[in-house]
Amino acid sequence: MSQTGQRSSRVTVMVGTRKGAFLFHGDPSRHQWRLDGPHFLGSIVYHLALDPRDGRTLLMAAGTGHLGPTIFRSIDWGRNWTEAGSPPAFPKAAAGAAGQDGNNKPRAVDHVFHLTPGHATQPGVWWASTSPPGLFRSEDGGATWKGIHGFNDGVVPEISHTIGPVPGGPIAHSVLVDPHDPAHLYVGISTGGIFESKDSGATWRPLNKGVAADFIPTPDPEYGHDPHCIVLHPTRPSRLYHQNHCGLYRLDRPGDTWERIGRNLPPEIGDIGFPIVVHPRDPDTVWVIPMDGTTVWPRTSVGGRPAVYRSADAGSSWERQDDGLPREHAWLTIKRQALSADACDPVGLYFGTTSGELWMSATQGDSWRLIAQHLPEIYSVSAGMVAV
Repeated sequence: MSQTGQRSSRVTVMVGTRKGAFLFHGDPSRHQWRLDGPHFLGSIVYHLALDPRDGRTLLMAAGTGHLGPTIFRSIDWGRNWTEAGSPPAFPKAAAGAAGQDGNNKPRAVDHVFHLTPGHATQPGVWWASTSPPGLFRSEDGGATWKGIHGFNDGVVPEISHTIGPVPGGPIAHSVLVDPHDPAHLYVGISTGGIFESKDSGATWRPLNKGVAADFIPTPDPEYGHDPHCIVLHPTRPSRLYHQNHCGLYRLDRPGDTWERIGRNLPPEIGDIGFPIVVHPRDPDTVWVIPMDGTTVWPRTSVGGRPAVYRSADAGSSWERQDDGLPREHAWLTIKRQALSADACDPVGLYFGTTSGELWMSATQGDSWRLIAQHLPEIYSVSAGMVAV
């Protein structure tokens, strides 16, 4: 197997579940996988992220019964974990004061949902987003965290009237750092929309033009949309893709109007889903996993026949990829953080289901095989390149 730029690396797939974390270490061919775990059995693990700047620092966003929402750090692949001394938390409201989200209940972090390593020029910097929506930054490798005032006390209160009930709670997710500019950030908020900052989070503006919001009576609202997952291409960060409750979109900067590329998917399949992932080297190649988006929102594989769809032309056309996946009666659900790609050549893809199955393709989606089953409900899947 050739691994462009990573010839002394191997793949580790990090899986967060409702009952702990599981690590799958691949051999050089990605044919055999060694299971390590569970870690923190019984705790909800929302997300795991490997620091690409050193290839060994691992952060975990977990909800534990006795510690509550917190973040753990390991530099030895889970043999030892250290809890953040000051995990993400909103300031305590004064007695009798309204919460920062505009109601009479003080705002508190229910869980940390998403973790993002900082820019390559900022070692030790990490970003974390939460439910209810909040954005936090660490400058010491995840040991301590501080809230981003411009987001937590600016954006969130302004749009609080649009943030409605969401399964699992309203969240901020998809924290993206422009690899060409560490001050340039994007964040998605469920039933809030996409927001952009060019000054490290001090100020923000909505970035939702062209995105449908069928559940809002006001046509073309400035915000209030429901992004599920947002990605940018690492080598062309002006190219963004976006899976929304109301379709699948692409944006090429400096433009500010999203194009609904999901209209090019087969109409009987539709363009509703949760995760989306890009090819690490080709900005025109992207993968999605459509879900049944009919009026009752089953949120399962369309017709019980799961498939991944790949576009090699930036969404102008799509190819169904289901070789090896169940052909019928497979009502799978894949959450927004449960699809990932490695950096190998050919690219490997990995997705996890709420029924505890972990699937992989070592052929860029041309064929699929099951590498784990009977896991707890899978919340997130992250593929990392590990130096050896």
